[in-house]
Amino acid sequence: MGALGNLGADVDPRLSKLFGASLVWDNHGCMPLRPDDEEFLPQLARYRAAGVDVVSLNVGFDAVPWENTVRMLAHFRSWVARHCDGYALVETVADIEAARGAGKLAVTFDIEGGGALDGRLEMVRLYYDLGVRWMLFAYNKNNLLGGGCKDDDCGLTAFGRAVLAEMHRVGMVPCCSHTGYRTTMEVMELANGPVIFSHSNPSAMWPHRRNIGDEAIKACAATGGVVGINGIGLFLGHNDSSTETIVRHIDYVAQLVGPRHVGIGLDYVFDQVELENLVRQNPGVFPPAEYGNGPQAFVAPEQIPEIARELARLGYDEESLKAILGGNHLRVARQTWRPPASIRRSPRQTPSRPRS
Repeated sequence: MGALGNLGADVDPRLSKLFGASLVWDNHGCMPLRPDDEEFLPQLARYRAAGVDVVSLNVGFDAVPWENTVRMLAHFRSWVARHCDGYALVETVADIEAARGAGKLAVTFDIEGGGALDGRLEMVRLYYDLGVRWMLFAYNKNNLLGGGCKDDDCGLTAFGRAVLAEMHRVGMVPCCSHTGYRTTMEVMELANGPVIFSHSNPSAMWPHRRNIGDEAIKACAATGGVVGINGIGLFLGHNDSSTETIVRHIDYVAQLVGPRHVGIGLDYVFDQVELENLVRQNPGVFPPAEYGNGPQAFVAPEQIPEIARELARLGYDEESLKAILGGNHLRVARQTWRPPASIRRSPRQTPSRPRS
């Protein structure tokens, strides 16, 4: 796919071979949330050129109307289907393997916050059927499911517990990025399968409220989950998007809980003007003191081969490198995802909408 040149001319040929043989998975990327936009989607080719095999695209978050999430799914699915020569929609792990064998980028979807459910439990199954493979509980602020990391965390609600059970039933991976500490730990305690932080960094490396503490990282690992390290400069350091800095965050988590519990979730934003507008228009969700008022730096997909090189330089062996680059995300998918046709409709045991 053209990525091996990014490893550098003087790289050990064994590392080039290893990178080419590894499944590479970025568990969170952000295209514009505009259902009529065709300008940026061709830039998905950047993932393919960087050697990425799987990417999860965000389709909505709590700061935008929930209806837009459905529109974005329709738009993204239509675009990928119309460009099936280079891209493939994913339902199962087997689809990932088939896409990789055909040289295509496998595409899954994710939702940042339970607001997209509109208070309806049955929406979990609908989103899963449409390709959403992980969803986080809250996006910075409290919602019907639980608490956000920038709010007075109320804890996991009764509706949030019902959603967690339904996610387990259909095969959707629970995620606690952007979620408050109390809610996060309650999710970890109740979970009966892997829980992830799709795109979160260790606060021990940089003290930002969006980052997560060692206790939460250890709880995630105890479920069999994975911490996907993001490439947002404000969460890595002083708006620092260098490869060396993101590798230090990866290494910290790997040293804390082992290389089987860390991966990549860059959270790269393709339309940064849209992001700046969202941040400016939603100061409650994005406190100016923490998000600033200027451009943000991001680790780009093209840096993923450099990340592999730096991890190898630190002494990570072949098994660990393969796990971090994508094997850990694949393991969680194998443990959690269910073929949509195999999911039975269960009798309703809780109200579909939480009581007000």
